[in-house]
Amino acid sequence: QVQLVESGGGLVQAGGSLRLSCAASGRTVSSYTMGWFRQAPGKERDFVAATFMVWEGDSTYYADSVKGRFTISRDNAKNTVYLQTNSLKPEDTAVYYCAAYRGRTRGMAAIKEDLYWGQGTQVTVSS
Repeated sequence: QVQLVESGGGLVQAGGSLRLSCAASGRTVSSYTMGWFRQAPGKERDFVAATFMVWEGDSTYYADSVKGRFTISRDNAKNTVYLQTNSLKPEDTAVYYCAAYRGRTRGMAAIKEDLYWGQGTQVTVSS
């Protein structure tokens, strides 16, 4: 079992930045796929970004809506994954959730029921 705790959310103006953190405990997550999802009021929980380790380093993938603005990274020594969010827009407003999958996958969005979840952190972007 792995426990995930997010932090770093807050209120920011459009065009601003936030760095979200997800600290994992219970297990070392270096072999896990780690990702971020977000859920706006009245909407489904949507995939944002994910990363897993390969021999050459980290493999990352993103939702089209955040490519070029968000960057996911991980620090295995700290058992922590980050989401750097830049050029934020009001439509990025949502609760952001950290997720973990025991293994490698490029399809986190399709296996939500198999993921470990954090409690979420609120990101609000004002116009």
